[in-house]
Amino acid sequence: MKKISILLAVMVLSLQAVCAQNIFKAKIIDGDCGETLVGATAIIQGTDKGAIADADGFLTITGIPDGPQTIVFSCVGYETEHKKFVFPLANPGDINVISLEEDENELEEVVVTATRGTRTFNDLPTRVEFIGSEELEEKSLMKPGDIRMLLSESTGIQTQQTSAISGNSLIKIQGLDGKYTQILKDGFPAFSGAAAGLGLLQTPPLDLRQVEIIKGSSSTLYGGGAIAGLVNLVSKTPEEKRDFQIQLNGTTAKGLDVNSFYGERFGKVGTTVFASYNRNWAYDPSDVGFTAIPEFDRFTLNPTLFFYPGENTTANLGIEAMVEDRLGGDMDYIRNGYTEEHPYFERNRSQRYSSRLSVRHKFNEAGSLNVKNSVTLFRRKISIPDYRFDGDQWSSFSEVSYVNSGKRSEWVGGLNVWTEHFSEKQLTPMPVRDFSINTFGAFVQNTLNLSDRFILETGLRGDYVSDYGFAVLPRLSALFKINSKFSARIGGGFGYKPPSIFSEESERLQYENVLPIDRKFNKLERSYGANVDFNYRTSFADGRVIFTLNQLFFYTYLRHPLELKQESDGLYRFYNIAGNMNSKGAETNVKIMYSDFSLFLGYTYTDAVVRENGHRYAKTLTPKHRLNSMLMYEIEDSWRIGYELYYVGKQHLTDGLMGKDYVTMGFMIQKIWDRFSIYANFENFTDRRQTRFDTIYTGSVTNPEFRDIYAPLDGFVANAGVILKF
Repeated sequence: MKKISILLAVMVLSLQAVCAQNIFKAKIIDGDCGETLVGATAIIQGTDKGAIADADGFLTITGIPDGPQTIVFSCVGYETEHKKFVFPLANPGDINVISLEEDENELEEVVVTATRGTRTFNDLPTRVEFIGSEELEEKSLMKPGDIRMLLSESTGIQTQQTSAISGNSLIKIQGLDGKYTQILKDGFPAFSGAAAGLGLLQTPPLDLRQVEIIKGSSSTLYGGGAIAGLVNLVSKTPEEKRDFQIQLNGTTAKGLDVNSFYGERFGKVGTTVFASYNRNWAYDPSDVGFTAIPEFDRFTLNPTLFFYPGENTTANLGIEAMVEDRLGGDMDYIRNGYTEEHPYFERNRSQRYSSRLSVRHKFNEAGSLNVKNSVTLFRRKISIPDYRFDGDQWSSFSEVSYVNSGKRSEWVGGLNVWTEHFSEKQLTPMPVRDFSINTFGAFVQNTLNLSDRFILETGLRGDYVSDYGFAVLPRLSALFKINSKFSARIGGGFGYKPPSIFSEESERLQYENVLPIDRKFNKLERSYGANVDFNYRTSFADGRVIFTLNQLFFYTYLRHPLELKQESDGLYRFYNIAGNMNSKGAETNVKIMYSDFSLFLGYTYTDAVVRENGHRYAKTLTPKHRLNSMLMYEIEDSWRIGYELYYVGKQHLTDGLMGKDYVTMGFMIQKIWDRFSIYANFENFTDRRQTRFDTIYTGSVTNPEFRDIYAPLDGFVANAGVILKF
């Protein structure tokens, strides 16, 4: 009998324990518009019990004990909410509606500055790709010395090496040459003209806060040169909390990087200082006798002062100095100097000095005035056997703009002046390629919320380009928020590009025997383009798996593009061809997130064709198929492990041959502590390089003719380093 009583007591206690396990159901919504928040989390404070909102915003937490409990609700971009409940609930079957309010401080970090407005990504009709600080840090571990890898691993973007032995590179967006992409630094034009071939190589990413990429014609935003799109590099700004980092990095390809960044605000003033030293010794992994990575030394210093005289006024003044000496060519020449058997070399000496001033004053909550000015001097000297190039480029950019932001409508209007003056020293009998271009522009842009689900953006720019006349550039974009999971964007605009001797073709020739632009003969390149993209976001497995898909279709038509052609006398002249070039294709981006894992998949299809005098041919150095993928495992502030795989398809070469397709893979690992982190990266560990399956030059060692570079030359490169935080 006693045993039976004990057994009954145990059963009753077990039944009470089961009954005490409560259930909580909720729907998480945006407090302003009522849209469901996919991926929002709810955690019982002090426990590991919780749930993630599914595609409809619903979540369920089970196994909650009796008594008072605090549930913490959070979502990226929203303020965290703490709510108290007493279990069991009076109506345990009811669904609790939880409203989260937007976190204004967090949203400020993702405001797109390239559009000049104040809107965040969720409300932008213009399609913008955003690379945030975490991803920037990941990429800086792989390539601390420059931003080539950061950009080339994005879907639809290709870095094109223009020199086999000096590494000079440009970026191509959606099959269009690098000269049609505009690079900005904090909204100021950078690396244009003579600086284009080296700009990507001379920009370490440590001081960047975010990178904004707008693909498709963006000339309405910043004038000529943005036919393919623009890339805006946004620098870090000082915060009350000090940010002081030093990065030390070494590579198996004989590279060394020492990068540092300091930023801090002291009441009404603040400062940031970026300084770096980047060096590489000559490297030839294939033993072909020529450098795959040239020997170079580069110093960069970029201090900026920030002023906060009042709540409504901010200003900053920065200067930048960069000096680099780059020597590529015959390895024996670099080691031992000139001999008759080993005479070939290519030396680039460059200097860049610039100043940037920016002032913003808010008149009220809606209106603000922005004033910008920059002045840049870029000096470049190129030396090869029997030829030298020496030129200075002065450029300036000044802009005044006014922004008026209302609840439904935002207006941006302004005036700007962009000047470029290039002067060349006469070192050969060839005529010098001096030129001056002054561009005076006016622009207006309106973004209008026609409803909660439909946002329309219109823009118009008018530019007067000295010696080439007027260009009128309309632009239209629209955002359709079909439901909480599905949205679509459509946009299009006109573009133009003034003629210039600085292009991929002339860069490959080191500008030797290239005739100057003829203002009476050459004219503006003009374009129009359109793109449409669809974005779908949902979740599976009770919200534990987040799935995002973006599908983009693009088309650009370029009328009478400027091409470099060889004359019968051996000289090269730029012609506006009697025809056109058009590039069309698609980009697919997939992102899958589960727990601490993230999988990124990207595919680019590009069909770029030139039509000239009734003939049709494929655009060279433009692969039709590119695939990029990355699997990342990340425990916040502890571990970061990643694996990458890239496929580049076959492409037509300028010598009429076809380049082979290839696959590269990489692996990186980082361990993070409070004050420092260590990392190692193994890039292209299958050692795919062009010299394994093709040649990089014809002719002899004493007089080489270099072929197109369409695959890596450096092969497998491992690098490791440490980031110190003070």
